[in-house]
Amino acid sequence: MADSQSLEHKLAILAESAKYDASCSSSGSSRPQAGGLGNVARGGICHSWSADGRCISLLKILLSNACIYDCAYCVNRRGNDGPRATLSPAEVAEITVNFYRRNYIEGLFLSTGVIRDPDYTMEQLIAAARLLREEHRFGGYIHLKVVPGADPRRVEEAGRYADRVSVNIELPSAASLQHLAPDKGRAAILEPMDLAARLIAESRVERRKSRKAPRFAPAGQSTQLIVGASPENDRQILRLSESLYRRMDLKRVYYSAFVPVSADNRLPALAAPPLLREHRLYQADWLLRFYGFTAEDILSDLQPDLDTALDPKAGWALRNLHLFPVEVNRAEYELLLRVPGVGVRSARKILRARRGGSLDFDALRRLGIVLKRARYFLTAQGKYLGEADLAVSDLRARLLALPAPEAHRPRQLDLFAGIAEAEDHFAATVRGEL
Repeated sequence: MADSQSLEHKLAILAESAKYDASCSSSGSSRPQAGGLGNVARGGICHSWSADGRCISLLKILLSNACIYDCAYCVNRRGNDGPRATLSPAEVAEITVNFYRRNYIEGLFLSTGVIRDPDYTMEQLIAAARLLREEHRFGGYIHLKVVPGADPRRVEEAGRYADRVSVNIELPSAASLQHLAPDKGRAAILEPMDLAARLIAESRVERRKSRKAPRFAPAGQSTQLIVGASPENDRQILRLSESLYRRMDLKRVYYSAFVPVSADNRLPALAAPPLLREHRLYQADWLLRFYGFTAEDILSDLQPDLDTALDPKAGWALRNLHLFPVEVNRAEYELLLRVPGVGVRSARKILRARRGGSLDFDALRRLGIVLKRARYFLTAQGKYLGEADLAVSDLRARLLALPAPEAHRPRQLDLFAGIAEAEDHFAATVRGEL
């Protein structure tokens, strides 16, 4: 690799700058490949995990951390002091291919600061993806950021090379965007999202007619919302997410707890990033996507924020005790999904099993249904295992007293454990020693 020391230095800067973008996933795409390099469905390595718990099977970097914008919450903002670096499209392609051939990654997540203007920046991102696809015949996963304000033709071109595209909304309201990121406009963010949604839908229709029709972002699009940098409550955030899922057909909304990475009097003074709030929003988002809940089911004017002590489904159940307990042998699938402790797989198991006969609690246990929470909200053959006539406060106390699995217990994550060893390994990879 030519000029490895310079490239190693740039990579260290750009990988560090990319870590605050959470909207990174390699699921949901399949790209047929004959004789080329990489496969989006089979990763080059098994997924490994960073010290902060995130999957790092993708090479996650910025094209550049130089930016013409001065967003208050962003580590790469124009007004921040710090080292800057920019990769050429050829360097991005070379790094990706070399990392893939060493079985370190299964694909590329490429974001960037805005260089010169949105159109020029998008041209550079597209050029990197084009080199990978056409010159290196790379068939692995590529996720490209779409720069708000870029020409629609460049958005369309990006989706031809990328498996997934994303435009980060970042802030939940136009007022907060104007206050903290005055260089950006809400319309400039939503318009490329709307265009991507339309092109994805059109591509699906054309692909059903002919498998030779060109693909557009077959893994869909995603976005990111920063939690805690602005005053919006959880209800406002979930209503926005719900609207995006419906209008833009998004695959994922990612929530990122605000990390105060720069000093600005427009930003709140936080003792620590709101990681538990982020965790509850992800749980609520899961209810929106897979459990048939609406944002209005989960939160209301009277309760605009999620309970950080209790998961959102349990909170909903406590507010709707008049619906419980439900009889497991008669309840419809949609109602079973609303029982705390019963997930999508468990509900489907119950539906299949009860076709063969009535289920009691022993039968539920044999199916693998975990009853430590569900028993308060279910009956089986008319029998109730929870204590009778529980008051809401008593039931809440009982649910909170249940031990949480260690893996799901909210905690402050260590961002720096093992970083020295990781940096040594990373540098050796760039130099071609591994």
